[in-house]
Amino acid sequence: MTDRARRLGAVDPGAPLAAVTRVDNAERLVGLDAAAARLGLTVGLSLADARARHPALVVVEANPAEEARLLERICDWCSRYTPLAALDRPDGLMLDISGVAHLFGGEAGLIEDARGRLAAQGLTVLAGVGSNPRAAWALARFSAQKVAPDDLTEKAFAKLFHDLPLAALGLDPKTVADMARAGLRRIGDVAMRPRAPITARFGPLPVARLDELRGLARSSIAPRFPPPDFLAERRFASPIATLAAIELSLRKLADDLVVLLERQAKGARRVELSLYRVDGAVRRVAVGASRPVNEARAIVRLFAERLASPEEDAIDAGFGVDLMRLACLVAEPLAPSQSEIERAHEAERARALSQLIDRLSARLGARAVTRREPVEAHLPERAEAATPAIAGEGRGGGILLPLAGGGDRRSGSDEGESAAPSRPLRLFVRPEPIEAMAEVPDGPPLRFRWRRVLHDVAAIEGPERIAPPWWRRDGGPTRDYFRAEDSQGRRFWLYREGLLGRETQRAKWFMHGVFG
Repeated sequence: MTDRARRLGAVDPGAPLAAVTRVDNAERLVGLDAAAARLGLTVGLSLADARARHPALVVVEANPAEEARLLERICDWCSRYTPLAALDRPDGLMLDISGVAHLFGGEAGLIEDARGRLAAQGLTVLAGVGSNPRAAWALARFSAQKVAPDDLTEKAFAKLFHDLPLAALGLDPKTVADMARAGLRRIGDVAMRPRAPITARFGPLPVARLDELRGLARSSIAPRFPPPDFLAERRFASPIATLAAIELSLRKLADDLVVLLERQAKGARRVELSLYRVDGAVRRVAVGASRPVNEARAIVRLFAERLASPEEDAIDAGFGVDLMRLACLVAEPLAPSQSEIERAHEAERARALSQLIDRLSARLGARAVTRREPVEAHLPERAEAATPAIAGEGRGGGILLPLAGGGDRRSGSDEGESAAPSRPLRLFVRPEPIEAMAEVPDGPPLRFRWRRVLHDVAAIEGPERIAPPWWRRDGGPTRDYFRAEDSQGRRFWLYREGLLGRETQRAKWFMHGVFG
C-alpha cells in the first residue's frame, strides 16, 4: 500500500508513511512502511492515536482497487521465475519454484534476485521458501530464517516454527486473541498440546492450519495463468532494446519451440510471446492458428502480422528487455501427412487457406474472421453460430444439425456415410411461407405452391414434432415437420405451424429447406 504511494513520487522519501482507511467509523492504519514500523506503530491503530504519538507521520488513503492491480502486475512480472505464479490476496504472491531454483543459484539466490529487482522498482519485499504454501507464508512474514531445509524433521520443525506467533498460522485476529487469553500464544503451544480440547474450544481451523504447516494436509496454489504446454525462453545478460534484436530473438525462440513440439508430434494452436522489461513491465502478445503448426517461419509470420495490426501497439522495450519467453498455450496432435499423389493438391489448398485465415485473424483480430459452426439448439434455425475461424473444428457431436443459410455438416451417426440425412444440409435463413392443400386440416399436404410453382406430393414422411421451448417466452407455436418428395423427384423439408384447436384455428405452412 505504501509502496504504491512512494512509486507515484508524492511522498517525501525519508518520512514515515502509513495507509489508512475507515473501519467502524474511525480512520485506522492498514499499511505501514519500514520507517513507520520502526516507530512502534501497528496495523489497526487509530489514526488519532498514531498522530498523537508521531505528529510527523505521513498518511495516504488506501485504494484497494489500485493496490489489487499493482499486485497483479507484480504477479505477472514474477512469472519470469516460474509459470506457476499465483495471487495471495490482499498483499502477497505464491510461486511454485520446484525445479527452477537452481537456475538462480538456489532458493536463497532466487530470493535475493527477486528482492533486488523489485527494490529497484521501489517495492519492499518479504520472501520465504518452504515445502508448502503455508510454511512459505509463515517464514516470509514472521521468521528471521527465510528458507526451510528440505529434510524437515520433527526437531527441525520445532526449532523453526514453534517460537513463531499464532498469527503465522494465518488465523484471524479474533481467534488469535481468544487463544492468547487461554495461554496459547505460540505455534508450539498448540503443537505440544492434545488436539481434541483445542478443536472443541476454538474450532477445527487452528489444528487444520497446523497440519498444513507440517505438510500433513494437502495445499496448493491457483496460478494466475495456466502453465503452457511447451515453453522456450532466453535470458539476456545485457538487456536488449532494439526491435531488430527482439525479432532475431523471436526467430531463435520459434526454432527452440518447434523442436519441443516435434518431439511429441504436435503443432501449436495458440502461442504467446512475453517480454519482461527491466522496469517491471510485462508485454504479452498472443496469436492463434486455424490448424496445428510446427514451422518456425509460420509462427514468426503470425507475430509479424499481429504486430503490424493497427489495433496492436508497437513494442516499446523501454530501458531494455532482459527476458523473452515464447509459450505454446494450446497444442494439438498433427494430422497424418498425406503422401498420396491424388491428395497432394487438396493438402496444398488446405494449407494455403489455413495460412490466409491465420494472417487475417492476426491482422484484423480473431473476432473479425469467423466460420459458421453447428451447435446444440432446440430450434433448427438456431443450430449454428459464428465462431472465430482459428478456434478449431466444430463442437457438434454425432447429431446431424442443419446449417441456416447454406454449408454442410459431416454426420457422426452409425448409419454410414451413404445413409440419407433426416434433415437437409441447407436451410433457408428464414422459413418461407407456402400454400398447402391437405385432406384433413391436421394431415400432411397433398400439394403445395412455393415460389409460384405448384408441386404435387408423391411421397411424404412425418411428422417430426418440435414443441416450443418452454424456457423462452418467444419460443413460438409447435411445429410439425415433414419430408416431402414431389412428382419430379425433388425433396423438401416443410412444416406446419401451430396445433389446430389449441394454438391456432388455421394452420400455416412454411418451407424450411431442401434436400440435395
